[in-house]
Amino acid sequence: MTATDHDSYLAALPADRRGALQHLRATIAGTLPTDARAVMSYGIPAWRAGPGKGKVIVGNAATAAHLAFYAFDGDVIGRFAARLAGHSIAKGTIRFTPETPLADALIRDITTARLIDAGIALPGSLT
Repeated sequence: MTATDHDSYLAALPADRRGALQHLRATIAGTLPTDARAVMSYGIPAWRAGPGKGKVIVGNAATAAHLAFYAFDGDVIGRFAARLAGHSIAKGTIRFTPETPLADALIRDITTARLIDAGIALPGSLT
C-alpha cells in the first residue's frame, strides 16, 4: 500500500482494521501537543512533534497478519512490558489485532513517555 497521508492510508484498509487504527489515531492525537504533525514516515502514518522538523514520536501500520503501534524506541517498549502481556512485541513495536486492541491508557502513556524522552513539552493536561 502506497499512501501519501494518514487518511488515504486508512481508506485503503478493510473496515475492522480501519476502525481499530482510527481509534488508535484519535487516542494518539489527543495525547500529543497541538502543534504535532501527522506525517508519513517510512510509508506508515506517524506523528512528529517538537521545534523545526521535530522528532517522529509514534506511528501505526497494518500488515497482512496484524496491526502495529510503533514507539520507534525499544527502551520505551521495555518500560511497559508488564502491561503488554498477550501482545507480540519487538524492539519499538507492539503488534495487535482489532480483536485484541491496546488499552487507551497504555497508548497515552507510551506516547507521553516518547514525548518526555524527546524533550518535548507536554500538553497542559499531561504535565
